Amino acid sequence: MWNSAAIRADFPILDREINGHPLVYLDSANTSQKPREVVEAVEAHYLRHNANVARAMHTLGAEATAAFEGARVKVAEFVHARSSDEIIFTKNASEALNLAAYTLGRRLKPGDEVVISVMEHHSNLVPWQLACQASGATLRWFDITDDGRLDLEAAQRDGLINERTKVVSVAWVSNVLGTINPIRQIADWAHSVGAIMVADGSQGVPQRATDVTALGVDLLAFTGHKLCGPTGIGVLWGHYDLLEQLPPFLGGGEMIEVVRMEGSTYAPPPHRFEAGTPPIAQAVGLGAAIDYLNRIGMDALAAHETEITAHMLDGLGALDGVHILGPAEAVDRGGAVSFVVDGVHPHDLMQLLDSRGVAVRGGHHCAAPLHKRLAVQSSSRASGYLYTTPEEVDALVEAVAWGYDFFNSRARRSL
Repeated sequence: MWNSAAIRADFPILDREINGHPLVYLDSANTSQKPREVVEAVEAHYLRHNANVARAMHTLGAEATAAFEGARVKVAEFVHARSSDEIIFTKNASEALNLAAYTLGRRLKPGDEVVISVMEHHSNLVPWQLACQASGATLRWFDITDDGRLDLEAAQRDGLINERTKVVSVAWVSNVLGTINPIRQIADWAHSVGAIMVADGSQGVPQRATDVTALGVDLLAFTGHKLCGPTGIGVLWGHYDLLEQLPPFLGGGEMIEVVRMEGSTYAPPPHRFEAGTPPIAQAVGLGAAIDYLNRIGMDALAAHETEITAHMLDGLGALDGVHILGPAEAVDRGGAVSFVVDGVHPHDLMQLLDSRGVAVRGGHHCAAPLHKRLAVQSSSRASGYLYTTPEEVDALVEAVAWGYDFFNSRARRSL
């Protein structure tokens, strides 16, 4: 049985007050809060085991290396990878996606096509733009339907994925619309024409059990700070036989095999893609976060997320002047709920809600083309996680209703 009180006790920051109100943290799609044991794991590493990995042959170096590589094993098991050698540590999901776009982009040539979607985070858009600009390849994209789902019928009709397609890269879960995309279906389509399938799992991996084989992808990027881990650590998972074919992304120490002035050879994956000192303490913290989430249970977490999201959709959807972007029901939907309030700029609403202790996001959420497609300049976004309660959602709904009345009554008075 889900025990919100016990879970919340693991997150000391949730005891804070903001402007005299209890903190209601609804910005977890941006970054999750960290349980005490993750913070303590990072602290213990720095205070008791701090050293560089791989190079140092002394006791501290051996301890640090064991902890770092142990975290890699935990990540591999978390996503059901075949081997920890398929796990590349990066500093965030953006770097992981840039690594994918740069290395796969080296294969592209004029006439080739890369397919993404209009709902992508800039981190899964701009790197592919750069890859296409450098290679002469063409960038194409899925459109969306009126209810915020990928328009698969139009894509099929228009032959979006075809024999010219070399890479397809799509978000598993939209960070704006909350839409859960049919990644396996798209991956099968991509593979039928010989294309590589990449998925941005930044919003999906923290919210649901992940099996890279079931997803059908070739590369999966995600980040630690959205799944209760520290900032500064991201992951790119890839099939080993694909990683083995890809060139280095960055040059430096540890990614090499033999270095001569005339040229170098490179280490096998994953170290080929981890130049220099890696995020050691951050990886240790990510391993602790995975331990924590495994004890909670990802299926139970996903069920809680669906319940909280449904409550949020119902509450916000019943308010005057509030328009939800994306699916209005918690079916095939993640936890990000973006909305527009008539007569209120999202930045103004964000500040007004903060005055009552309610933390949400306001802006285009690094998805400007999606907002343009939706014909809105920006939006507000609320997103819960495993520590979010129905009472916090009620506080959000009440605060949004108050904000709508506050700004619109002021507008009426000024007429």
